Amino acid sequence: MRLSARVDYALRATAELAAVADGASAGRTRPVTAEQIAKAQEIPPKFLESILLQLRRGGIVHAQRGPEGGYWLARPAGEISLAEVIRVIDGPLAHVRGQRPEQLGYQGAARALQDVWIALRASEREILELVTVADVANSTLPARVSELAADPRAWS
Repeated sequence: MRLSARVDYALRATAELAAVADGASAGRTRPVTAEQIAKAQEIPPKFLESILLQLRRGGIVHAQRGPEGGYWLARPAGEISLAEVIRVIDGPLAHVRGQRPEQLGYQGAARALQDVWIALRASEREILELVTVADVANSTLPARVSELAADPRAWS
């Protein structure tokens, strides 16, 4: 699996917004500036601005201009999966040469590759839809994810 810097930054920014929301009193979240997010996550500020715009257009974050402005999550962090953030930034989860796996037409000895790509996408989807932005922000990953990450073979 290959994730773009844009996706990595978007996931880190949403986790940062989730952490701020989690620490807010009485359920009121204060807007966080792009500058604060960029500094906290060491993301280039100009790059982050364009990512936050995509996240706003995709319904992941809300924005407010002005001296009291900034960004906040559009929904509770526990309702936003990593898969959703990735799709907003980069589109569908699995592509082979720019095509969705079900659109491929392999022949002869390579015919089974289509099933491999579909199974790979299903596996990615299982994890990325299971894990929410809140899970990341709170370091409370689902048991299945923790099990997979604990396997030493996963690290090499």
